[in-house]
Formats: sequence, C-alpha cells, structure tokens
Amino acid sequence: MTQKNYIIAITGASGMPYAVRLLKMLIESGCGIHLCISSAGARVLREELDVKIPLRDCEGVLNAVASLLKMPYGTVKKHILYYHFSDIGARIASGSFKTNGMAIVPCSMGTLGSIAGGLSENLIERAADVCLKEGRKLILVPRETPLNSIHLENMLRLKYAGACILPAMPAFYNKPKNISDMVDFVTERIIANLTKTN
Repeated sequence: MTQKNYIIAITGASGMPYAVRLLKMLIESGCGIHLCISSAGARVLREELDVKIPLRDCEGVLNAVASLLKMPYGTVKKHILYYHFSDIGARIASGSFKTNGMAIVPCSMGTLGSIAGGLSENLIERAADVCLKEGRKLILVPRETPLNSIHLENMLRLKYAGACILPAMPAFYNKPKNISDMVDFVTERIIANLTKTN
C-alpha cells in the first residue's frame, strides 16, 4: 500500500490542540506529513501549549513536536518532514510534487484571506495555492468569532475555488465528557474530509 502524504500547516489562530491531535492521528495511521508552521503559529503554540518552536532549527522543531505528541523522536522524524515557512522554493511549493492534500489547522483569517486573494507570499500560502490549482484537497480550519463580511466573502471565494471550509466547531450531541472529546470530534472531521475519496 502506498503511503499517504499530507501537507499540514499551523498558522496564528487559537486552536493548537486541534493541530497537535491531527498530527498524532495521522502518524498513528502511518501517513507522511509535510509540516510548515508560520511565525504567528509558533507564537500561539507557545501561548496555548507552553512550547517553544525554534522555526529555523529542523531538529529542534521535531523535538518540540515529539514532546507535544508524547511520541519518540524517531517516530516523529520518520513521519514528518519540516519546512520553514519562508522557503518558497521547497518542493511542496511545486505542483509537480504530488501529495494527497493539505490542511491548515488552525487557519488564521490573515492566511485565509491571502489564499483567497492568490497572494502566495510564503510557503503555506503557495502550497495551498498549488492544491487549488492542481485540484487537490485543501481543508481550512478557521477559529474566529464573530465573523465579519470580509471573512465570510473570503471563505465563500475559497469554497468556490474548491477548498473545504471546516470551522473548529465542537458538537454536543455526542455528549463530550472533556475537552479531549471535543478536540477529537473536530479532528476526526478534518481527517474524514482530508482522506475521503471523491
């Protein structure tokens, strides 16, 4: 069986437990991950989860991720390739490099707006643009409230372009017992949409 490979980007919005759980679940499923973290994403990781992400140190990033996931470093290194967000020449910036899709978790409104405008000013935006132009899955997980008309128009524009807009909205019909149950609900929806075949 061919290994599935996904681009996972973490940007500067609240909701870092979703990103951590997504990485863990994909690794446990045997997937390969191309990971990119924005500078604002690193800041919010520090603020929400008390972990420092040394963005320019690949080994340091993988060590920090291993600590967050409570997984051995070797396991994380086997499944995750890390790219600095300014490396616009990285292979995930090219349509000729095939992946099974991309999820931006959490997705800041700044990132969402830049993708909607086709700006591609960093690797995360460029990789998302590649997914859209190549017809690959692009899952955007915003966590913002309330939403203004610009947010809504950008989401609609991206939906028309082929993206899946999956807001981080936990449900209560499943009677969650704790925060982990609520995180899992959203994360499982992300994975279901990222991995489903059309």
